This record gives sequence, structure tokens and C-alpha cells, in this order.
Amino acid sequence: MSDALYTAKAHAVGGRQGTARTDDGHLDVTLGYPKSLGGDGSGTNPEQLFAAGYAACFLGALGLVARNQGVKLGEHSLDSEVDLIKDETSFHIGVRLTLNAPDLDRETAEKVLHAAHEVCPYSKATRGNVQVELKVA
Repeated sequence: MSDALYTAKAHAVGGRQGTARTDDGHLDVTLGYPKSLGGDGSGTNPEQLFAAGYAACFLGALGLVARNQGVKLGEHSLDSEVDLIKDETSFHIGVRLTLNAPDLDRETAEKVLHAAHEVCPYSKATRGNVQVELKVA
């Protein structure tokens, strides 16, 4: 990976009941189980962190695609939902990404949404591994 443009570094202790911190200190979180999994809900969890990271990364890809296609996005946002799912042997995740782009017609919004999914690094990393549903609000 000698051609890396940037390397994020984080350190975690204690798993889902611990802490995680980036080397620059910008992210420093207490981790905990959500109430729906028996926790007290006082900390964040890996699924929330993944949802936030995926949404931010995807919006960057969306902006790139829109610029390349000459599409003016106007006001827009992305809602990201990450499910923790029990399977036969352990767990896996599923993702739903919903584009909110009221200035775009549905056809254009769907076009840039699907094109962004092809270039987003998170989408590339999860392709074939994680079911990702894309929709326009």
C-alpha cells in the first residue's frame, strides 16, 4: 500500500464496551452496547461509526460524480443506516443509503446515486460482502 494518499490511524481498547481514539485526537469516543442489544446506550457503537463514515465518504463520491456529469446537486444530504444482523455463524451488516436531493428530479438523483456507488471507496470495500440498498427520498 505504498501508494496511499492518506492513512487514518485509530486505537481501540475493550471492544464494544471500551474506547476508540484516532492518533490526532479528533475522534475520541466511549463505546457501548445500544439499549436494543442490552446496553445502557451511553456510548457509540461500531455500526454508528461505520454509518457516519460511509455517509461522509459517499457524499464526497456523489459530489465528484455530479461535477463530472455536469449535475448541480443543490441542497442535498445522505441518510445512512447500518444494520447488525445475526446469521448462522455470527453477525454481518447491511446498509441503506438514502439520498435527499430536492433540487433534482428522481431520474437524475437515481443516476448520480448509483454512479457514486460505483466510485465511493466504502462501496468498493463492501461490494460483494455487504448488501447495500440505495434509494432516493
